[in-house]
Amino acid sequence: MQRRTALKLAASGVASTFAPGLLGRASAAEPLKAAWVYVAPIGDVGWSYSHDLGRRAVAKAFGSKLQTSFVESVPEGPQSEHVFRDLAMAGNKVIFATSFGYMDSVIKVARQFPDVEFQQATGYKTAPNVGEYDVRTYEGAYLAGIVAGSMTRTNKIGFVATFPIPEVVRNINAFNHGARSVNPKVTTNVVWISTWYDPGKERQAALTLISQGADALLQNSDSPAVVQAAEEKKVWAFGWDSDMHTFAPTQQLGAVALNWTPRYTEVIQGVLDGTLKRDASVWYGLKQKSIALTRLNPAVPAAVHTVLEQRIAGIISGEHPVFEGPIKDQSGKIVVPAGTSLEDAQLHQLHYYMEGVQGTLPGGR
Repeated sequence: MQRRTALKLAASGVASTFAPGLLGRASAAEPLKAAWVYVAPIGDVGWSYSHDLGRRAVAKAFGSKLQTSFVESVPEGPQSEHVFRDLAMAGNKVIFATSFGYMDSVIKVARQFPDVEFQQATGYKTAPNVGEYDVRTYEGAYLAGIVAGSMTRTNKIGFVATFPIPEVVRNINAFNHGARSVNPKVTTNVVWISTWYDPGKERQAALTLISQGADALLQNSDSPAVVQAAEEKKVWAFGWDSDMHTFAPTQQLGAVALNWTPRYTEVIQGVLDGTLKRDASVWYGLKQKSIALTRLNPAVPAAVHTVLEQRIAGIISGEHPVFEGPIKDQSGKIVVPAGTSLEDAQLHQLHYYMEGVQGTLPGGR
Protein backbone atom coordinates (compact mmCIF):
# COMPACT_ATOMS: atom_id res chain seq x y z
CA MET A 1 0.00 0.00 0.00
CA GLN A 2 1.31 3.44 -0.86
CA ARG A 3 2.66 5.26 2.16
CA ARG A 4 0.84 8.51 2.80
CA THR A 5 2.83 11.66 3.30
CA ALA A 6 2.67 12.80 6.88
CA LEU A 7 0.39 15.71 7.67
CA LYS A 8 2.44 18.51 9.18
CA LEU A 9 0.83 21.10 11.40
CA ALA A 10 1.89 24.65 11.99
CA ALA A 11 -0.58 25.79 14.59
CA SER A 12 -0.81 29.48 15.33
CA GLY A 13 -2.90 29.50 18.46
CA VAL A 14 -6.57 29.27 19.37
CA ALA A 15 -8.94 32.18 19.89
CA SER A 16 -11.20 34.61 18.07
CA THR A 17 -14.13 33.57 15.92
CA PHE A 18 -14.90 32.34 12.45
CA ALA A 19 -17.19 35.15 11.36
CA PRO A 20 -20.51 34.22 9.73
CA GLY A 21 -20.32 34.35 5.98
CA LEU A 22 -20.31 32.21 2.90
CA LEU A 23 -18.90 29.17 4.68
CA GLY A 24 -20.93 29.32 7.88
CA ARG A 25 -20.03 29.94 11.52
CA ALA A 26 -17.40 28.25 13.66
CA SER A 27 -17.56 28.12 17.43
CA ALA A 28 -16.18 31.16 19.20
CA ALA A 29 -13.20 29.27 20.63
CA GLU A 30 -11.99 27.81 17.35
CA PRO A 31 -9.53 29.27 14.85
CA LEU A 32 -10.12 28.93 11.14
CA LYS A 33 -8.37 25.79 9.91
CA ALA A 34 -6.64 26.06 6.52
CA ALA A 35 -4.48 23.48 4.73
CA TRP A 36 -2.04 23.56 1.82
CA VAL A 37 -1.19 20.64 -0.48
CA TYR A 38 2.22 20.66 -2.22
CA VAL A 39 3.41 18.60 -5.18
CA ALA A 40 7.05 18.64 -4.07
CA PRO A 41 8.84 18.90 -0.72
CA ILE A 42 9.01 22.42 0.66
CA GLY A 43 12.76 21.96 0.67
CA ASP A 44 12.69 22.18 -3.15
CA VAL A 45 13.57 25.90 -2.79
CA GLY A 46 11.18 26.45 -5.69
CA TRP A 47 7.43 26.26 -6.29
CA SER A 48 6.32 24.46 -3.14
CA TYR A 49 8.74 26.47 -1.04
CA SER A 50 7.30 29.72 -2.39
CA HIS A 51 3.76 28.62 -1.47
CA ASP A 52 4.91 27.66 2.00
CA LEU A 53 6.42 31.11 2.47
CA GLY A 54 2.93 32.44 1.80
CA ARG A 55 1.40 30.01 4.27
CA ARG A 56 3.86 31.03 6.95
CA ALA A 57 3.21 34.70 6.25
CA VAL A 58 -0.56 34.42 6.76
CA ALA A 59 -0.10 32.19 9.82
CA LYS A 60 1.97 34.97 11.38
CA ALA A 61 -0.32 37.77 10.23
CA PHE A 62 -3.59 36.22 11.46
CA GLY A 63 -2.15 34.77 14.65
CA SER A 64 -4.72 33.05 16.87
CA LYS A 65 -7.47 33.44 14.26
CA LEU A 66 -5.84 30.89 11.99
CA GLN A 67 -4.43 27.37 12.27
CA THR A 68 -2.50 26.13 9.23
CA SER A 69 -1.20 22.76 8.07
CA PHE A 70 0.37 21.33 4.95
CA VAL A 71 0.96 18.04 3.15
CA GLU A 72 4.01 17.87 0.91
CA SER A 73 5.14 15.60 -1.95
CA VAL A 74 1.60 14.67 -2.99
CA PRO A 75 1.51 13.17 -6.53
CA GLU A 76 -0.82 14.77 -9.05
CA GLY A 77 -3.74 12.89 -10.54
CA PRO A 78 -6.53 10.76 -9.02
CA GLN A 79 -4.27 9.53 -6.22
CA SER A 80 -4.43 13.01 -4.66
CA GLU A 81 -8.16 12.70 -3.96
CA HIS A 82 -7.70 10.99 -0.61
CA VAL A 83 -5.48 13.83 0.62
CA PHE A 84 -8.08 16.50 -0.11
CA ARG A 85 -10.85 14.36 1.31
CA ASP A 86 -8.88 13.66 4.50
CA LEU A 87 -8.13 17.36 4.97
CA ALA A 88 -11.78 18.30 4.57
CA MET A 89 -12.87 15.58 7.01
CA ALA A 90 -10.27 16.86 9.47
CA GLY A 91 -12.17 20.14 9.73
CA ASN A 92 -10.22 22.38 7.37
CA LYS A 93 -12.54 25.07 6.00
CA VAL A 94 -10.04 26.33 3.42
CA ILE A 95 -7.85 24.03 1.31
CA PHE A 96 -5.25 25.31 -1.14
CA ALA A 97 -4.33 22.91 -3.96
CA THR A 98 -1.06 24.26 -5.25
CA SER A 99 -0.47 22.41 -8.53
CA PHE A 100 -2.20 22.12 -11.92
CA GLY A 101 -2.55 18.33 -11.77
CA TYR A 102 -4.75 18.46 -8.65
CA MET A 103 -7.55 20.23 -10.53
CA ASP A 104 -9.83 17.28 -11.30
CA SER A 105 -9.40 15.78 -7.83
CA VAL A 106 -10.31 19.12 -6.25
CA ILE A 107 -13.43 19.51 -8.39
CA LYS A 108 -14.56 16.00 -7.45
CA VAL A 109 -13.90 16.29 -3.70
CA ALA A 110 -15.37 19.81 -3.50
CA ARG A 111 -18.78 18.45 -4.49
CA GLN A 112 -18.71 16.26 -1.38
CA PHE A 113 -17.83 19.17 0.94
CA PRO A 114 -19.86 22.22 -0.15
CA ASP A 115 -19.08 24.09 3.08
CA VAL A 116 -15.32 23.95 2.43
CA GLU A 117 -13.58 26.59 0.30
CA PHE A 118 -11.13 25.01 -2.16
CA GLN A 119 -8.57 27.17 -3.99
CA GLN A 120 -6.79 25.72 -7.02
CA ALA A 121 -3.43 27.19 -8.02
CA THR A 122 -3.25 27.34 -11.84
CA GLY A 123 -5.73 25.32 -13.84
CA TYR A 124 -8.93 26.54 -15.42
CA LYS A 125 -11.90 24.84 -13.72
CA THR A 126 -14.00 26.44 -11.01
CA ALA A 127 -17.10 25.35 -9.08
CA PRO A 128 -19.46 26.90 -6.51
CA ASN A 129 -16.84 26.33 -3.80
CA VAL A 130 -13.69 26.15 -5.96
CA GLY A 131 -11.77 29.27 -6.88
CA GLU A 132 -8.73 29.45 -9.15
CA TYR A 133 -5.66 31.59 -8.57
CA ASP A 134 -2.36 32.06 -10.34
CA VAL A 135 0.65 34.33 -10.72
CA ARG A 136 1.65 35.77 -14.08
CA THR A 137 4.95 33.93 -14.12
CA TYR A 138 5.37 34.83 -17.77
CA GLU A 139 5.95 38.46 -16.71
CA GLY A 140 8.96 37.35 -14.69
CA ALA A 141 10.15 35.08 -17.51
CA TYR A 142 9.98 38.03 -19.90
CA LEU A 143 12.12 40.18 -17.62
CA ALA A 144 14.61 37.33 -17.23
CA GLY A 145 14.70 37.11 -21.02
CA ILE A 146 15.66 40.76 -21.31
CA VAL A 147 18.62 40.14 -19.03
CA ALA A 148 19.56 36.88 -20.77
CA GLY A 149 19.39 38.51 -24.20
CA SER A 150 21.64 41.29 -22.98
CA MET A 151 24.20 38.98 -21.39
CA THR A 152 24.46 36.03 -23.81
CA ARG A 153 27.60 35.68 -25.89
CA THR A 154 26.46 32.72 -27.97
CA ASN A 155 23.03 34.16 -28.78
CA LYS A 156 21.61 30.86 -27.57
CA ILE A 157 19.58 30.57 -24.40
CA GLY A 158 17.92 27.50 -22.90
CA PHE A 159 14.76 26.52 -21.06
CA VAL A 160 14.19 23.43 -18.89
CA ALA A 161 10.48 22.72 -19.36
CA THR A 162 8.17 20.46 -17.37
CA PHE A 163 4.84 19.73 -19.08
CA PRO A 164 3.45 21.17 -22.36
CA ILE A 165 0.57 23.07 -20.76
CA PRO A 166 -0.22 26.76 -21.43
CA GLU A 167 1.40 27.87 -18.17
CA VAL A 168 4.77 26.48 -19.25
CA VAL A 169 4.45 27.41 -22.94
CA ARG A 170 3.74 31.01 -21.91
CA ASN A 171 6.94 31.11 -19.89
CA ILE A 172 9.06 29.68 -22.72
CA ASN A 173 7.67 32.19 -25.20
CA ALA A 174 8.00 35.07 -22.75
CA PHE A 175 11.64 34.25 -21.99
CA ASN A 176 12.39 34.05 -25.68
CA HIS A 177 10.36 37.19 -26.47
CA GLY A 178 12.11 39.23 -23.79
CA ALA A 179 15.54 38.15 -25.02
CA ARG A 180 14.76 38.90 -28.66
CA SER A 181 13.33 42.31 -27.74
CA VAL A 182 16.87 43.43 -26.91
CA ASN A 183 18.81 41.00 -29.11
CA PRO A 184 16.96 39.74 -32.23
CA LYS A 185 19.74 37.20 -32.91
CA VAL A 186 18.78 35.11 -29.88
CA THR A 187 17.26 31.64 -30.26
CA THR A 188 15.86 29.50 -27.46
CA ASN A 189 16.35 25.75 -27.08
CA VAL A 190 13.96 23.72 -24.92
CA VAL A 191 14.37 20.38 -23.14
CA TRP A 192 11.22 18.72 -21.76
CA ILE A 193 11.55 16.58 -18.61
CA SER A 194 7.89 15.59 -17.88
CA THR A 195 8.13 16.26 -14.15
CA TRP A 196 7.90 19.22 -11.82
CA TYR A 197 10.55 17.99 -9.44
CA ASP A 198 13.40 15.63 -10.22
CA PRO A 199 16.83 17.11 -9.54
CA GLY A 200 18.57 14.45 -11.62
CA LYS A 201 16.45 15.09 -14.71
CA GLU A 202 16.65 18.84 -14.20
CA ARG A 203 20.43 18.72 -14.05
CA GLN A 204 20.71 16.53 -17.13
CA ALA A 205 18.42 18.84 -19.10
CA ALA A 206 20.56 21.82 -18.11
CA LEU A 207 23.74 20.04 -19.18
CA THR A 208 22.12 19.15 -22.50
CA LEU A 209 21.22 22.78 -23.14
CA ILE A 210 24.73 23.90 -22.22
CA SER A 211 26.19 21.33 -24.62
CA GLN A 212 24.02 22.87 -27.35
CA GLY A 213 25.63 26.25 -26.73
CA ALA A 214 23.09 27.87 -24.41
CA ASP A 215 24.82 30.22 -22.00
CA ALA A 216 21.77 31.52 -20.08
CA LEU A 217 19.19 29.12 -18.62
CA LEU A 218 15.69 29.42 -17.22
CA GLN A 219 13.50 26.62 -15.88
CA ASN A 220 9.92 25.81 -15.00
CA SER A 221 10.96 23.04 -12.61
CA ASP A 222 11.26 23.19 -8.86
CA SER A 223 14.75 22.30 -7.65
CA PRO A 224 17.97 24.35 -7.78
CA ALA A 225 19.64 21.67 -9.94
CA VAL A 226 19.61 23.91 -13.04
CA VAL A 227 21.35 26.83 -11.37
CA GLN A 228 23.80 24.42 -9.74
CA ALA A 229 24.73 23.02 -13.17
CA ALA A 230 25.12 26.56 -14.47
CA GLU A 231 27.42 27.44 -11.59
CA GLU A 232 29.52 24.39 -12.30
CA LYS A 233 29.77 25.07 -16.04
CA LYS A 234 30.12 28.85 -15.66
CA VAL A 235 27.09 29.86 -17.69
CA TRP A 236 24.29 32.15 -16.57
CA ALA A 237 21.01 30.98 -15.01
CA PHE A 238 18.03 32.35 -13.11
CA GLY A 239 16.48 31.24 -9.87
CA TRP A 240 12.86 30.19 -10.44
CA ASP A 241 10.00 30.71 -7.99
CA SER A 242 12.44 31.88 -5.32
CA ASP A 243 15.97 33.21 -4.93
CA MET A 244 18.47 30.37 -5.57
CA HIS A 245 21.56 32.53 -5.13
CA THR A 246 22.93 30.20 -2.46
CA PHE A 247 23.28 27.47 -5.08
CA ALA A 248 24.78 29.69 -7.78
CA PRO A 249 26.48 32.62 -6.04
CA THR A 250 28.38 33.78 -9.12
CA GLN A 251 26.22 32.58 -12.03
CA GLN A 252 22.67 33.43 -10.96
CA LEU A 253 21.76 36.48 -13.05
CA GLY A 254 18.63 37.11 -11.00
CA ALA A 255 15.66 35.27 -9.55
CA VAL A 256 12.06 35.15 -10.76
CA ALA A 257 10.54 35.14 -7.28
CA LEU A 258 6.87 34.49 -6.49
CA ASN A 259 4.89 36.10 -3.69
CA TRP A 260 1.68 34.23 -2.87
CA THR A 261 1.03 36.22 0.31
CA PRO A 262 -1.31 38.81 -1.30
CA ARG A 263 -3.73 36.14 -2.51
CA TYR A 264 -3.54 34.01 0.62
CA THR A 265 -4.21 37.07 2.75
CA GLU A 266 -7.28 37.94 0.66
CA VAL A 267 -8.70 34.43 0.84
CA ILE A 268 -8.22 33.98 4.59
CA GLN A 269 -9.57 37.45 5.38
CA GLY A 270 -12.48 36.90 3.00
CA VAL A 271 -13.45 33.65 4.70
CA LEU A 272 -13.10 35.13 8.17
CA ASP A 273 -15.31 38.12 7.46
CA GLY A 274 -17.63 36.48 4.93
CA THR A 275 -16.67 38.63 1.94
CA LEU A 276 -14.80 36.10 -0.19
CA LYS A 277 -16.19 35.85 -3.69
CA ARG A 278 -16.55 32.15 -4.41
CA ASP A 279 -16.13 30.56 -7.83
CA ALA A 280 -13.65 33.30 -8.73
CA SER A 281 -10.47 33.31 -10.79
CA VAL A 282 -7.64 35.73 -10.05
CA TRP A 283 -4.37 36.20 -11.88
CA TYR A 284 -1.86 38.46 -10.15
CA GLY A 285 1.46 39.73 -11.42
CA LEU A 286 3.86 42.65 -11.22
CA LYS A 287 1.02 45.06 -10.54
CA GLN A 288 0.00 43.22 -7.37
CA LYS A 289 3.63 42.60 -6.35
CA SER A 290 3.07 38.87 -6.71
CA ILE A 291 6.16 38.38 -8.88
CA ALA A 292 9.48 40.15 -9.28
CA LEU A 293 12.91 39.75 -10.81
CA THR A 294 15.12 40.03 -7.76
CA ARG A 295 18.81 40.00 -6.80
CA LEU A 296 20.26 41.06 -10.13
CA ASN A 297 23.86 39.96 -10.55
CA PRO A 298 26.43 42.79 -10.24
CA ALA A 299 27.57 41.85 -13.76
CA VAL A 300 24.29 43.15 -15.23
CA PRO A 301 25.04 46.59 -16.75
CA ALA A 302 23.24 49.72 -15.57
CA ALA A 303 21.73 50.14 -19.03
CA VAL A 304 19.92 46.81 -18.63
CA HIS A 305 18.54 47.96 -15.28
CA THR A 306 17.11 50.99 -17.07
CA VAL A 307 15.45 48.84 -19.73
CA LEU A 308 13.94 46.62 -17.03
CA GLU A 309 12.53 49.60 -15.18
CA GLN A 310 10.91 50.89 -18.36
CA ARG A 311 9.44 47.51 -19.28
CA ILE A 312 8.14 46.92 -15.76
CA ALA A 313 6.41 50.30 -15.79
CA GLY A 314 4.80 49.50 -19.15
CA ILE A 315 3.52 46.13 -17.95
CA ILE A 316 2.11 47.51 -14.70
CA SER A 317 0.37 50.41 -16.44
CA GLY A 318 -1.01 48.12 -19.14
CA GLU A 319 0.41 50.34 -21.88
CA HIS A 320 2.95 47.74 -23.00
CA PRO A 321 1.98 44.19 -22.03
CA VAL A 322 4.44 41.33 -22.46
CA PHE A 323 2.89 39.84 -25.58
CA GLU A 324 2.44 43.04 -27.53
CA GLY A 325 2.44 42.76 -31.32
CA PRO A 326 3.75 42.36 -33.83
CA ILE A 327 4.70 38.81 -32.89
CA LYS A 328 5.32 35.88 -35.25
CA ASP A 329 5.14 32.15 -34.64
CA GLN A 330 7.84 29.68 -35.66
CA SER A 331 6.67 29.66 -39.26
CA GLY A 332 6.96 33.41 -39.57
CA LYS A 333 3.19 33.96 -39.53
CA ILE A 334 1.96 37.02 -37.64
CA VAL A 335 0.01 35.73 -34.64
CA VAL A 336 -0.22 39.00 -32.73
CA PRO A 337 -0.69 41.97 -35.09
CA ALA A 338 0.86 45.36 -34.36
CA GLY A 339 -1.30 47.46 -32.10
CA THR A 340 -2.78 44.42 -30.33
CA SER A 341 -1.74 42.05 -27.57
CA LEU A 342 -2.76 38.61 -26.37
CA GLU A 343 -5.80 38.69 -24.11
CA ASP A 344 -6.01 36.58 -20.96
CA ALA A 345 -8.33 34.08 -22.64
CA GLN A 346 -5.72 33.55 -25.38
CA LEU A 347 -2.90 33.28 -22.85
CA HIS A 348 -4.79 30.55 -21.01
CA GLN A 349 -4.90 28.51 -24.22
CA LEU A 350 -1.48 29.38 -25.65
CA HIS A 351 0.01 26.29 -27.26
CA TYR A 352 2.50 27.24 -29.95
CA TYR A 353 6.09 28.39 -30.09
CA MET A 354 6.87 31.93 -31.12
CA GLU A 355 9.60 32.93 -33.55
CA GLY A 356 13.02 32.16 -32.14
CA VAL A 357 12.06 29.07 -30.12
CA GLN A 358 13.68 25.97 -31.60
CA GLY A 359 12.26 22.46 -31.92
CA THR A 360 8.72 21.09 -31.83
CA LEU A 361 6.22 21.70 -29.06
CA PRO A 362 4.78 18.36 -27.85
CA GLY A 363 1.17 18.28 -29.00
CA GLY A 364 1.45 21.81 -30.38
CA ARG A 365 2.04 23.46 -33.70
